[in-house]
Amino acid sequence: MIVVLIFVVCLLIGVPIAFVLGLTGLAHVAYLGDPSYYGAIINRMFAGLNSTGLLAIPFFIIAGELMNEGGITKRLFTLFRELVIQIRGGLAYAVVIVSAVLAAILGSANAVSSILCKVAIPEMKEDGYPEEFSGALIASSAVLGPIIPPSTTFVYYSVLTGVSVRALFLAGIVPGILLALGFISVIFIQGKIYHLYPAPTQKFNFSRLGKAFVAAIPALLIPIIMMGGILTGIFTPTESGVVAVVASIIVGLFYKTLDLKKLPGALVRAGMVSAALLIIIAFGNIMSWTLAIAGVKQVVMTTVLAITTNKYLILLICIALMIAVGCVMDATAAMLVFIPVLTPLADLIGMDPIHFGLVYCLLITVGLVTPPVGMTLFVTSNVSGISLSKICKAVLPFAAVAMLITIALAYLPQVVMWLPTVFA
Repeated sequence: MIVVLIFVVCLLIGVPIAFVLGLTGLAHVAYLGDPSYYGAIINRMFAGLNSTGLLAIPFFIIAGELMNEGGITKRLFTLFRELVIQIRGGLAYAVVIVSAVLAAILGSANAVSSILCKVAIPEMKEDGYPEEFSGALIASSAVLGPIIPPSTTFVYYSVLTGVSVRALFLAGIVPGILLALGFISVIFIQGKIYHLYPAPTQKFNFSRLGKAFVAAIPALLIPIIMMGGILTGIFTPTESGVVAVVASIIVGLFYKTLDLKKLPGALVRAGMVSAALLIIIAFGNIMSWTLAIAGVKQVVMTTVLAITTNKYLILLICIALMIAVGCVMDATAAMLVFIPVLTPLADLIGMDPIHFGLVYCLLITVGLVTPPVGMTLFVTSNVSGISLSKICKAVLPFAAVAMLITIALAYLPQVVMWLPTVFA
């Protein structure tokens, strides 16, 4: 209980999550009472980082920085806006579609949110959309980043569990599409009920759409090349991160919008973000290691089985725990701490490891936009300048729809496993 108290108090007073995990891990080592464990702490930290799979994370972050500098996102946004320009609320629909495309390149919710805030928020303000709706829409749509492949969340889950990252990528396609459709339905329903969206000021024009499409072709080729290479086995998911960086540079130079003088600054920013994630992973490995030594997963299994042996109720307990964790913890930290605890329960009820991995990643990703401490909500608020309290209130319908879709997918394995089975 002392260890749990340290963890909770550190979270509540705002200690960075990496140090929360490190302090809690050290407290747990002290509680275990074996002095030899102290000598293994550094080894455990570096062992958690010693994986080629983790190389994908910094490369995806670099690709996002280069896309932003090279104006690639702006061209994608222009294309999809022209496609729905005559529809009331068309700009909101365009945000969801662009998020899905960016998700297939960046694989990170915070990266998608940061880029869209800079591109879409000014356009939505100019068109008269409520600022809280704009912020909530961008934060919610950014959730597609870790779900539509390639995904840094799937990469890290694969590193931790050994589940095929290619299979996880395939499993994420259908849920990603369903989430995008769910967000579009929220936009449509809110527009009908509250009349949030201004009337379109321009009519659909084939000529403008054609010009926007031609201008966006190089940008559209990036996700096609990446996913095509992964699915055909030309390169690995880790190598796809390198491909994304090279493609972003080539496309930026093709558009003549990428200033090579800004390249060092983009690399420094990407390095800082990558370092922050890797510190979380390193410190988190201390805690996951001590939990394994203490036999926590056996305790959890015994406790759950004492409550029920029904596999559907056990799955519901897992879902409830993952939702609670996703609301208060960073996704990377949540995987480090709770995957070793919950995976045995999934094995116990006969759940496919790929299906469970997809559901786990979905739930902690939805937690990124679940108030009060969803990380992507903070990123969106900071970058856009929109009040966090306003975004938290406006995001609730989107978060609720995402949660319902995820829970449904947990009980519909055939939907999740369709593409992995087809491409097996």
